[in-house]
Amino acid sequence: MNKKHITSLISQTFGKFASKEFPRWFQNIVNQSYVKLMGLDMSEFYPPSHYRSLNALFTRKLRESRHFSLDADDFIAPCDSLITERGKVKNDYALQIKGMRYEVSELLGDLIPAESKEKMKDGDFINFYLSPKDYHRYHIPTNLKVLRAVHIPGKFYPVNIPSLKKRLNLFVENERVVIECESMKNKKRFFMVLVSALNVGVMKVNFIPELQTNADVDKPTLYEFDELYLNKGDDFGCFEMGSTIVIVSEKDMMEVLVKQGEKVKFGQTIAKLL
Repeated sequence: MNKKHITSLISQTFGKFASKEFPRWFQNIVNQSYVKLMGLDMSEFYPPSHYRSLNALFTRKLRESRHFSLDADDFIAPCDSLITERGKVKNDYALQIKGMRYEVSELLGDLIPAESKEKMKDGDFINFYLSPKDYHRYHIPTNLKVLRAVHIPGKFYPVNIPSLKKRLNLFVENERVVIECESMKNKKRFFMVLVSALNVGVMKVNFIPELQTNADVDKPTLYEFDELYLNKGDDFGCFEMGSTIVIVSEKDMMEVLVKQGEKVKFGQTIAKLL
């Protein structure tokens, strides 16, 4: 077994604190302090005192479902986030941020078939950064079929803007869950890659209940599905703290409507399927 990286140990320790249910009076202080410190907008959620742990506050659900377009052509944002970068995959390279590129095939890992990786040639990529103050749950962006998923153990480097600018291959080094999907609208392939970050001890994926991230695992794990269909807007899991989602799509799958530096909200139409 490989020795755990310091970022993993820090994240595990923070995760234990965040998951602990303190006496109500003290938990209220912790929650209120976090809301004030991070500037959380709680208008769509229960008040901070409702949550029995800091982790419950991090992974809070919306009190009421958001409205979004039901048009099959509309591809929606999977989360509340900042678009840190977007563009075209060129010669298997995408950008984690301007000037810092990585190989898409490395991001997707060795257990994704070569033919699936090849489909991403000249496709689009969009990076969604969820800050610690953002809503931490993620949702399905279009009606789709899940083909397979791979959990790739790794490190837990921060994924904020300063880190993206100074650490090459950050997305490739960090622990991640790679989900291969097929759009029901145009049968094109795309990937949703959940990327860990410092203090993100856990990434939850509802349709893989046995998945354990930041665990004593040092080899990738493949999950394959026969008939797993999910609908636009479905809540399929959460980050325990802020992190990043990378979407990489097949060429001519969609026309991306958002720009680098734009803030988006879950449910917002961010692309048109072709």
